[in-house]
Amino acid sequence: MIITPSSLTREQEEITVAEGSGTQSDPWVLTTAPGTSSYTMHTDPDADPPVLVCQVGSTTLRYHLSAIDDLAAWLREQGDWVDLGAADEKKPAAPGTVEEWGRSDTNPVGGWYGLRRGYRGRFGMYLPPLLEPLGLVELTHEARSNRVRAR
Repeated sequence: MIITPSSLTREQEEITVAEGSGTQSDPWVLTTAPGTSSYTMHTDPDADPPVLVCQVGSTTLRYHLSAIDDLAAWLREQGDWVDLGAADEKKPAAPGTVEEWGRSDTNPVGGWYGLRRGYRGRFGMYLPPLLEPLGLVELTHEARSNRVRAR
């Protein structure tokens, strides 16, 4: 199964196509916004709490599954482009970025969307490229300083 919004140009489709259905046996195959790294994501709704599992090489990151809907809603509230601001957990996130919101005590989970201590960062790197093929956001695909906005 290939997920891609019908409103995208052919060039955008090549960047934003996500293969897979989002299950453990058929994960979404994604690429970071700059197109430099591939990774997979799948949902585990039976976990407690329900999780979105991100596999980057041998590293497994786990985020609250609600991150998909919560981030899309927050981006709609912003009404404009927002910097991704991807950063490791031990580094501060730039103000006003997706990364900062993904750790903020004012977001719907009251803090980190990442669940595994030491691997909670990079929310701004891995979540927006999933929301794009789901048709929830537009994402820039530059070498650096990428941004996202709600559709």
